[in-house]
Amino acid sequence: MRAGSVVEYIDRQKIVCAVVLEVTKQKLRVITEANREVSLSVKRLSHQCDFCLDLSMGRDKLIRSLKEIVSRRNALVDQINVKELWEILGAEKEWIDLATMTEFCFQGNPIGDNESAVVRAFFQDRLYFKFNHDRLFPNSKEKVKLIAKQAKEAERRNRTIDTGARWLKKALRCEPGATVEDNSEIVEILKSFYLFEKESPSYALAKSIIRKAGLVEGESVFQCLIKVGVWNKNENIDLLRKKIPTDFSKEVLEAAKKLTNRRIRPDQMASVKNHRKDLTNLPLITIDGQSTLDFDDALSIEQEGKHYILGVHIADVGHFIKKGDIVDQEANRRGSSIYMPDQKVTMLPLSLADNLCSLKLGKVRPAISMMAKINGLAEIIDVDFFLSLISIKNQLTYQEVNLMADQNREIIILHDIAQKFRKKRLSQRAVQITLPEIDIWINEEGEPSLNKTDRESPGRMLVSELMIMANWLMAQFLAKHNVPAIYRGQPEPRERLYSKDGGTLFQNWMQRKSLSRFVLSPEPNPHSGLGLDVYVTATSPIRKYFDLITQRQFRAICGFEVPYSKEEIEHIIQMLGQLMIDITHMQNRRNRYWLLKYLEKRIGQKEEAIVLYKRRNGYMALLGEYMIECQLPAPSSITLRPEDRVQVTMQHVNARNDIISVFIS
Repeated sequence: MRAGSVVEYIDRQKIVCAVVLEVTKQKLRVITEANREVSLSVKRLSHQCDFCLDLSMGRDKLIRSLKEIVSRRNALVDQINVKELWEILGAEKEWIDLATMTEFCFQGNPIGDNESAVVRAFFQDRLYFKFNHDRLFPNSKEKVKLIAKQAKEAERRNRTIDTGARWLKKALRCEPGATVEDNSEIVEILKSFYLFEKESPSYALAKSIIRKAGLVEGESVFQCLIKVGVWNKNENIDLLRKKIPTDFSKEVLEAAKKLTNRRIRPDQMASVKNHRKDLTNLPLITIDGQSTLDFDDALSIEQEGKHYILGVHIADVGHFIKKGDIVDQEANRRGSSIYMPDQKVTMLPLSLADNLCSLKLGKVRPAISMMAKINGLAEIIDVDFFLSLISIKNQLTYQEVNLMADQNREIIILHDIAQKFRKKRLSQRAVQITLPEIDIWINEEGEPSLNKTDRESPGRMLVSELMIMANWLMAQFLAKHNVPAIYRGQPEPRERLYSKDGGTLFQNWMQRKSLSRFVLSPEPNPHSGLGLDVYVTATSPIRKYFDLITQRQFRAICGFEVPYSKEEIEHIIQMLGQLMIDITHMQNRRNRYWLLKYLEKRIGQKEEAIVLYKRRNGYMALLGEYMIECQLPAPSSITLRPEDRVQVTMQHVNARNDIISVFIS
């Protein structure tokens, strides 16, 4: 190796021809056929020969000479058939040096140009031979097939990147030819990338498409999918990420339709009545939200001497949906209905949830009834559970109940029982958290509207407490019969910030953060938060699969079901426990999204904030009007304490990116 030597090296998947200008140890300074001076290691050379150029001829002539050499060598490449050589030499199973391979390719006395042509030919077609510096090894037939397959995949990938980049740019510019139908594969790649990021199987491919299109990753993809009509600007990304089905399969809908259309013959009705108490003449009421259609529960109250008979009646969903049938399998998979300001995803098809199973006004429905005898102190003297037939006489909203709370005798009694039951729970160290609720609904223009709801209003309070009572008594009933169920327990809170039902807004908010996570178990456990010795959920079987399981265990005690075993209950808890947490999280995030959408139009508005706790660069605060937390930056000159109230100004809100920023006014 000396100055003037003609060498070749590989750069960016291309063979480059160069002449050596200077040699220093293992480093070369060369000038390439493209008239570039480069410094490189000797180890990078793919070919070198004895042929030299006279450096004194000048740079321009050197470049012309290099180009002539490259032209000669490329012409020689056309004389080499790599596949034929592999068919002849493939059985050798040993390395073949460059000189020997050159002799196979060219007659006579091959020179440096011939060797270079061999290197170039085998570099261009790497299907049949493995190339290592100055020797080659024939690939096996299996390896050739594998490499050919990989090459096709790489070619297809590159085509997809090129097509995808062009389509993405067109879509963002709203140009013709950027429809979903034109490139459904690209759409699916971009959707997967946006939803699952590094977990997406298309992550690397999507990044290459985005990079080639010269775009910023996240928001560009989101905007593109909006512009082509795949998503809307308020798309619920969490539903897509969690792969929550929003529609039912044809088979499930057909099964639900058959249930809805089923007519009970007179002889069957007689059998039903024989196994159920007829309470159709009892004046039952439902109390729910204004838009509710899936009525799970109803209440009744009667006076019997000095006692009251309190009735809590739950839709007997298990009467219609049998364990393991196709509707039950789908309900099990979903786990719960999901309620969001802009969307309701039901656990059961609407023909069941809002019709057949729902306790609709004036319709006779099978139910599970709890009848509790209660004295004037709201102490439970006796309780009875049984299967029943009921008919709703009055469907009330929370607001209607609030208006009649001090006038309607039945509502007054129900509210009094609820208050006394809560007092009992509080005496048993229940943690009563009293926080207002922000109700969000979407108006006809697709914009969010807010309403701050008092969860302690008579209507909401009495329903909440009486359902807690019914669930507690059902849990006692199941435990007494030694039946495994999805019992819900809760350890003591990490700390108690106030006693009974007292506490400021700040204390209630922070107390909620101090609650221990609930525990699901097939065996009964105390529930510290509710102040009860045992607890299940049974009052929402249309909306929650756990409640349907509880119903079935009760029906099993009555002889109408085969009970779930302890192992089956444990399996259900394992399969659905995390899903229930995810659904709660999803509902909270969607409410937060729409709340932030509402606040996006209130930039510059002043609000009162309650300081919660200190952070490294400021504080966390609660905007009490909206019940939402936000970071509160503060200069070191300002010292704030928890529960301090400060005026803040809305600075920036972005619902899609979950951002809310404020500053002290």
